[in-house]
Amino acid sequence: MSALTKEFLFFVLKNAVIVLVFVLLFTFVFGIMKNPEPSMSPAFKDGDLIVFHRYTKSGYLPRDAIVIEVDGHKQVRRVVATEGDTVDITEEGLFINGALQQEPEIFQKTERYQEGIDLPVTVPEGHVFVLGDNREGSTDSRIYGTLETESTVGKVMTVIRRRSF
Repeated sequence: MSALTKEFLFFVLKNAVIVLVFVLLFTFVFGIMKNPEPSMSPAFKDGDLIVFHRYTKSGYLPRDAIVIEVDGHKQVRRVVATEGDTVDITEEGLFINGALQQEPEIFQKTERYQEGIDLPVTVPEGHVFVLGDNREGSTDSRIYGTLETESTVGKVMTVIRRRSF
């Protein structure tokens, strides 16, 4: 074998290993998805690419953006309460443990849904209560209740804005 052939084979092998590492990382450790809806606007817009860490399924904190799967569809939602917290929504807004929440990044009023769960609710151990940032019409814990942290997909790491391409 000539030296040029050996260098070419080494180049191909090296690139194959790099591609394999990226495929394995984005299959088992990280995930990437296209945001399918405007429920998290303006923080996450419809069509943005979301990069998330798959193994952060416990230790969520309020204000964390997480990826969940409901009825076979992945969604991004924000954690507003964790285990042991009591959530209530009144005409005044969102209450966590009896305290009205100041949410400067939320531009709509947080309201109950008539067809949703009964509030107030205490978040059970190993569960979270999530809401969409775009509170009007967002399908979230006001409809389907608390979510088991083990059934979540992961925690959002970054968002890549898409600009009509």
